[in-house]
Amino acid sequence: MDIEPLSVREQVFVRLRERGGFLLAPILFALILAWPLPELEPRAHRLAAVMAAVVVLWVTEALALPVSALMGACACVVLRIAPAKEVFAPFADPLMFLFIGSFILARAIFLHGLDRRLAFGVLALRWIDQRPNRILFAFGAVTAFISAWISNTATTAMMYAIGLAILAFLSEQRGAGGAALDRRYAAGLMLMTSFSATIGGLATPIGTPPNIIGLGFIRNMIGVELPFFKWLMIGGPMAISMFLLLYACLNYFCPAGIARLEGSRELLLGERGRLGPWTAGQRSTLLAFSVAAILWILPGVAALVAGETSSVYRTLVACVPESIAALVGALLLFLLPGGGGRRAINWHQAKDIDWGVILLYGGGFSLGVLSTTTGLATAVGKTLTTWIPLDESLTLLAAVTLIAATISQVTSNTAAANIIVPIVIMVAKQLDVDPLEPALGATFGASLGFMLPVSTPCNAIVYGSGQVPLRLMIRYGFLLGVAGSAVVVTLVRLLLPLVR
Repeated sequence: MDIEPLSVREQVFVRLRERGGFLLAPILFALILAWPLPELEPRAHRLAAVMAAVVVLWVTEALALPVSALMGACACVVLRIAPAKEVFAPFADPLMFLFIGSFILARAIFLHGLDRRLAFGVLALRWIDQRPNRILFAFGAVTAFISAWISNTATTAMMYAIGLAILAFLSEQRGAGGAALDRRYAAGLMLMTSFSATIGGLATPIGTPPNIIGLGFIRNMIGVELPFFKWLMIGGPMAISMFLLLYACLNYFCPAGIARLEGSRELLLGERGRLGPWTAGQRSTLLAFSVAAILWILPGVAALVAGETSSVYRTLVACVPESIAALVGALLLFLLPGGGGRRAINWHQAKDIDWGVILLYGGGFSLGVLSTTTGLATAVGKTLTTWIPLDESLTLLAAVTLIAATISQVTSNTAAANIIVPIVIMVAKQLDVDPLEPALGATFGASLGFMLPVSTPCNAIVYGSGQVPLRLMIRYGFLLGVAGSAVVVTLVRLLLPLVR
């Protein structure tokens, strides 16, 4: 199905934004480079010009985000901010291989239809009982769960197709003389698809790129490791809390108008039946993913049982970090059977993962590291602390979470994380405040882009259905963004002391 994700007005806005970026980025680069900044070292001064131009290109998306990141890295070498070996070192960071391994696993899950089997299996449960409110809850819960492990955009695309099938069936029923379904329910189901996919990505480190980007800055700029299990102890409750808020909001504002949707269970059972029996590829993919998940969680279990000072925990962390766990699971796919004499995945299929996100992370991480080594981040932190007197940790946490959420409304989540997290860490250090709290707040806040079709690809996909008026996306997206920011601040504050 071809989807036109943006209206004419939205397309005009995107074109103007891109053209503005092409014009503003070189002008800003030249102005900063020419402007006297005696408080900065020459290398930091040149880096400030580069970073300003890259941030403009990210926010306006005048170029593909990975291209802008690579341009920034190349400019750092050309302008002698740092040698090439130092600039490109972050591209080989272990977290890059966490990306690669988890993306290959997600690719296999998609190729073998494991995600569709889970979705139809849950939606066809007898407990749903053809009730619209339960369908909405289960549909969102499945979307959020899948999105915790594979791309938010891929999850939305899959569940969007399932949601449209449900809505088409209900439309046929209405045309055949069945009970009328409130049109608001269709909008609610589409918004549940997008919003719950975004929320589910908060649960695990691999759920969405901003999580890994934030983890990289936290590890390198603060010196704190947050293993998979510890992240899950914060991100899991956060995703659950936000999903329950989302469901309460959409169930209230987007009612179905009828108590039961006769025939919906038969539709879902029929779709599940068409999937057929479990294939060799599905079993192999489930096994490979289970191995990776166990290896991700095992160090956390060892820490709870034996303590973080135990030799068992230290050995597991040293031998099987998150990146190795992801690669072990991914490599198993190349060994396990996929049926018909083939393996569960081959390189031709695996190479179609989103390499752009990996390059974006490498380029953004490189700029963040250089901002620290050149002293630029320290100078920016000092300046911001004089402009914004935030001398209390809770106030700082709330402010940076809201700022990150606001930025994510008009640019990609990955760009928002690359822009805000390193600055937040340096501001916290200048204020003599624990930087881990605001860094996590900014990382989670960068994923709260709900208001506009251009905020995330997930929003653009469901907006293209024609079922979601822009005013509803803005209204409910604003409510969810504000409520989500409050949840982030509350749970980071409450749960972080338990996992440190």
